[in-house]
Amino acid sequence: MEKEKHVLVIFPHPDDEAFGVSGTILTHTKNGTPVTYICCTLGEMGRNMGSPPFANRETLPAIRKKELEHACKVMGIKDLRLFGLRDKTVEFEDIDELADRFNSAIDELQPSLIITFYPGYSVHPDHDACGAAVIHAVGRMPKEKRPVVHCVAFSNGCEKEIGEPDILRDVSAVAEEKILAIQSHRSQFGAFMQGRALKRGMEDEQVMKRIRTERFWTYRWPD
Repeated sequence: MEKEKHVLVIFPHPDDEAFGVSGTILTHTKNGTPVTYICCTLGEMGRNMGSPPFANRETLPAIRKKELEHACKVMGIKDLRLFGLRDKTVEFEDIDELADRFNSAIDELQPSLIITFYPGYSVHPDHDACGAAVIHAVGRMPKEKRPVVHCVAFSNGCEKEIGEPDILRDVSAVAEEKILAIQSHRSQFGAFMQGRALKRGMEDEQVMKRIRTERFWTYRWPD
């Protein structure tokens, strides 16, 4: 992997990085690359309360914040920024105003690489809205100053419309730490990633293929 100057990760929810990106983040931080993570919400409208339940609607935001902070510690991220938007409302944010906030961070950090969701191909309205605002922010920068943007997509049939991912990254070397990062989000993945369920998952080749391989689409600008 080419060493980046600075990586900026922008997702709407705690845990959005877990399965698809945390191995890549770990690889960057182990290379000595600074990584900043902007998380737009605290996922307070999430339906999972743990298994067995240990959260309620009032306590979930604080719990998810702690889970995210722990995941960042595991991934080696020292700069976590919380934008304080409300879960499931990112799609209703003014795209210019949200892009302004992203542009401010980009101007400050000067990242060489941004990782976000591919707008229109990321299933959840918050995912698509976040990715669209990031693309809008970067797209209005002068071409020569734009950082590379790697997008995550997983909607059904997305390959038919945007092609195959141009980056398939083997993160086997950090798979154990990636699992620890996923386990940090106990309220969301606790039942799956602990005890016997984890053992069964690690014995499932399809599950381990998903953990060991991360895929990205490099965003192609029309101009």
